[in-house]
Amino acid sequence: MKVLAFSDLHLARAYAARIVEKSREADLVIAAGDFAHARTGLAAAMALLEGIAAPVVAVPGNGESVDELRAAAPEGWHVLHGQGCEIDGVRIFGLGYGVPVTPFGAWSCDLSEAQAEEMFAACEDVDLLVTHSPPKGIADRTSRGLSVGSTAILAAIERLQPQLAVFGHVHEGQGKEGRVGATRAVNLGPAGLWFEVSRQ
Repeated sequence: MKVLAFSDLHLARAYAARIVEKSREADLVIAAGDFAHARTGLAAAMALLEGIAAPVVAVPGNGESVDELRAAAPEGWHVLHGQGCEIDGVRIFGLGYGVPVTPFGAWSCDLSEAQAEEMFAACEDVDLLVTHSPPKGIADRTSRGLSVGSTAILAAIERLQPQLAVFGHVHEGQGKEGRVGATRAVNLGPAGLWFEVSRQ
């Protein structure tokens, strides 16, 4: 399966247009959250993406709630937050929000590590893991050099060993990647990156 994946669009029209154009060659599009800014502009962001020409699986970022994203998303999008789905033989599990809790205040949609662990408990088999936040220690360093990734996400990758784990959230890590056992783990960014995932 040819997968196009992006994160942290933040209402960038040029990047959105590229995603829509690239999607014509994709079997699946993954959107790893933060479409607009701090709980504002989500409808406008979805309007920029409504022309995507492939199935979309999305998770909410810390800048939109799962309910807000489900209400605003174009028809047919699969919005996951502690759930999974299967598309054309590829098993996908998604978890959005900032993990661990961010310092951004009341607007930010966050989970504690314990809450994230609880939500991952429902996942047994997965080919593609989509989160908004990075796993601890992989493409998760801020401009101040702080590692702000999630231990719960790292533990989930270690346990599940998906083919691919993708995420966003930490802008300084965009385009960087690492490995967790057999799993390739990649911080996406808004430009859109290409991956191949094997069907079961």
